[in-house]
Amino acid sequence: MRENVPISTLTTMRLGGPASYVKEILDPRQLRDAYSFAKTNHLKVFVLGSGSNVIGLDDGFSGLILVNKIRGIEIQREIAGEIIIKGGAGESLDKFIEFGTKRGYSGLEAMSAIPGTLGAAPVQNAGAYGQEISDVLVAIDIYDTKTGRFETIPTNEIRFSYRRSIFNHGPSVGRYFITHVTVKLKKTQLTPPFYTSLQRYVDEHKITDFSPSKIREIVTLIRADKLPDPALIPSAGSFFKNIYLSDQEADSAKAKGIEVWRENGKNIVNSGWLIEQADLKGKLFHGIRISDKAALILINESAESCADLADARAEIIKTVKDKFGFTLEQEPIELK
Repeated sequence: MRENVPISTLTTMRLGGPASYVKEILDPRQLRDAYSFAKTNHLKVFVLGSGSNVIGLDDGFSGLILVNKIRGIEIQREIAGEIIIKGGAGESLDKFIEFGTKRGYSGLEAMSAIPGTLGAAPVQNAGAYGQEISDVLVAIDIYDTKTGRFETIPTNEIRFSYRRSIFNHGPSVGRYFITHVTVKLKKTQLTPPFYTSLQRYVDEHKITDFSPSKIREIVTLIRADKLPDPALIPSAGSFFKNIYLSDQEADSAKAKGIEVWRENGKNIVNSGWLIEQADLKGKLFHGIRISDKAALILINESAESCADLADARAEIIKTVKDKFGFTLEQEPIELK
């Protein structure tokens, strides 16, 4: 148990004041004592993975941060055409994806190189290029802080939607500590047409191999070219959520020249496109720079506080709102 730990050292945006207590959880058996400590000392508890989708606040956190370090990946079952894999929630999401992809199984390959842990993926229903973690989830093992018991939650009880689940919205927020995640992958492959940037790469390089390993290779290259490594350059991944529209709203947006694409029966406006069309790409606001390669990425170039980030965010949101009428919504959660 460490005391007065700067949150800036635990999150990839490198912002945030001190946390009262921080403890790494390497084994689920540590959880009962950790939550008992918090209860005895009247402390709030926040569960953290790699800190790549979390923003620390200037006032810090008057509570206990539990850093999920539960590792391990194992095959539960492998039969004709499919495999069931279980991983520790503190395992790297990308390493977990690699485990299934290199065995020729599809379902997560388009999510390659997303920073963060496996356990964080179902919290916000992480996804990329048309795949979401909810598409392949079988079950999630959790510690229920309300009952003090270890349970398994089936996926139909998690209420997944775009970047939402019971873990980050509703009355169950903070109740569960995710210990393991189990997925089912299949011996198949994605088929074109793909998401815009992926399709562009495929077309430019005349690629006809769409095996899981090849898609993983392509996506990793695209991300490496566009997205800064948060371990080296302070950022928090995609900072704004994409915008979903009704058919009527989509028709109205198209009439105004706004780019709308349709995926799985839904109309989507890419927030990065809005930011770029608002001529904000590469601009610096209060020490926060909008990436000149991917407009959804905000880089902490010289910001000294979360207040600087808040000011930058407000200016970006206002500019986009004034130009297009859409209000951008932040994707990373705030540690409070």
